[in-house]
Amino acid sequence: MPTATTRTAARLTALLSNAFALAMSAGGAAAQIQAGEQVAAAAPTSAQSLFWLDHRRGWHFYDDPELEVEPKPLRPAKPVTKQKPPDPRAPELVEFEALQKRLEEYRNIAIIRPTEANVRRYMELEARVVRQASYFADVAQRVAWTTPNVDMTLEGRPVNAQAIQVYDREQSADRQKSVAALGRTHVVFFFFRSDCPYCHAFAPTLEAFQARHGIQVVPISVDGGGLPNFQSFRRDNGIAKTLQVTQVPAVLLAEPFTGKISPLGYGVLSESQLLERIATVAAPGADEMVPSATRHISLR
Repeated sequence: MPTATTRTAARLTALLSNAFALAMSAGGAAAQIQAGEQVAAAAPTSAQSLFWLDHRRGWHFYDDPELEVEPKPLRPAKPVTKQKPPDPRAPELVEFEALQKRLEEYRNIAIIRPTEANVRRYMELEARVVRQASYFADVAQRVAWTTPNVDMTLEGRPVNAQAIQVYDREQSADRQKSVAALGRTHVVFFFFRSDCPYCHAFAPTLEAFQARHGIQVVPISVDGGGLPNFQSFRRDNGIAKTLQVTQVPAVLLAEPFTGKISPLGYGVLSESQLLERIATVAAPGADEMVPSATRHISLR
């Protein structure tokens, strides 16, 4: 029979064996849990895999799902409004341009849709513009009265009847002196036709002009016939075509020594018109105004 010592030794041996087995099983479970956690980290989770990774909690538990937080919609960025640079023009110009544009728009609307309201609106604005223009004219007139160098009535032919008489008298005297001086170096070519009634009417004026101012008139007959006032005349030798004289009567101012010829006009002219035109054509710098009117041919 076994003794007490033998039974005690056997119990100790069994306890040690059970402890060793428990330690081994605990180590294996820990290894399985660690492996499961690694698999869970590496693979996507599912309901079954979650159970095997966390089987100790069993099947009868419930976790509230995590609330899905919807991202807040992004507010659209406010458009950056670029400020217009200040208009460098004077404010009066800006105001005038706006008024002009509004007047044109009102007029166009009234034309396309001529209702009483549209027409009245346009006419009221137009009346405002006319009043403003009239006020400007009044101010400009007052400025001209006090500033002689901008008063155009003091330059050229005046507008007052009494002043016109004085002006014409002075102009006539100056032109007579000028034509008398030109008579020493210039002549007047008179192109005519013997059957032209206007040439017959113009011939006495030219005859009197020659006698009064001392400038010679050279009559040139285009058709070979003469006039009662100019029995002595020259026949056209082609000079009318050269000077492009296509209508009679025609008068031209000629300077025989230089061959310079400038037209004075066509048709019947008065003595005052002849004086004015001769003085204008012979003035310094007159050729620069209409260069094509002056021709140079040999008259010797």
